[in-house]
Amino acid sequence: MNLWLHLRSGRLGFAVLAGLYAAVVLACTVSLSGELSLGRQPLANLARTLQEFVHPSFLDVWLGAERLEYRSDDGTLLRVENRRKAEADFLKAVARATWNTFQIATLGSLLAALIALPLGLLTARNLHAPRPLAWVANGLLNIARSVHTLVFGLVLVGIVGLGPTAGILAIALHSLGTYGKLFAEHIEALDMGAVEAVRATGAGADQVFFHAVWPSVLPQFVSSHLYVWEFNIRDSTILGLIGAGGLGMLISEAVSLFQWGRLATLMLVVVALVGVFDTASRRIREALL
Repeated sequence: MNLWLHLRSGRLGFAVLAGLYAAVVLACTVSLSGELSLGRQPLANLARTLQEFVHPSFLDVWLGAERLEYRSDDGTLLRVENRRKAEADFLKAVARATWNTFQIATLGSLLAALIALPLGLLTARNLHAPRPLAWVANGLLNIARSVHTLVFGLVLVGIVGLGPTAGILAIALHSLGTYGKLFAEHIEALDMGAVEAVRATGAGADQVFFHAVWPSVLPQFVSSHLYVWEFNIRDSTILGLIGAGGLGMLISEAVSLFQWGRLATLMLVVVALVGVFDTASRRIREALL
């Protein structure tokens, strides 16, 4: 009988939450009803965009016209362009931007992990750090996770100027919140028997950490670092939109000029970059298990 009442209350609670969620969705839809629009001729715009997307610009390196003429409405010749050479130059810029994106993600992730490690140690409940320090560390990690990378990037561009420095710092400031939380959870999952055994020998805090804590959590730390690093590679492609360098600057330019073929090329590069890194990091994580 008690089990039946428990199941009923659980289902009732779920139904209430589902009803509240439906009410929130309905409220959002109704409040936006006057602003939701597909624009003029959405199907024609979609067809035209898809037509350009299915021909990524990098194909012009081999298939592009060697003498493409641009003329005004009255037929006046404005300029002549070699599409093959222009696209080859664009691909060189894409290669430089891809490397820049990888640099931003790599250095930002490493900086975040180094800052987050002591904060994670302070917030891990089973290590019993002084409570005021734990509160401060937990507050810093929560703030870092709450503020989006783009917001950090906008602020930092105003402080340090345009370029990769702002991107690296923006990645680091946001990611340290994620790193700190993951590190703390890995430490809290430790078998404290081994830690207490080392403490019982009279070892100091640093000896306990390096002999009991660090060897046990290192594989999990490396796995978490690879996961966040992979995420930051995707994130760093967006930071270029605000002037922080990398592929985002080329993406912003392509969107602004409605160059969907070049945007398709850039998207393929992003997918390939993330895919290669995901494959490599997954194999490393499997080796650590």
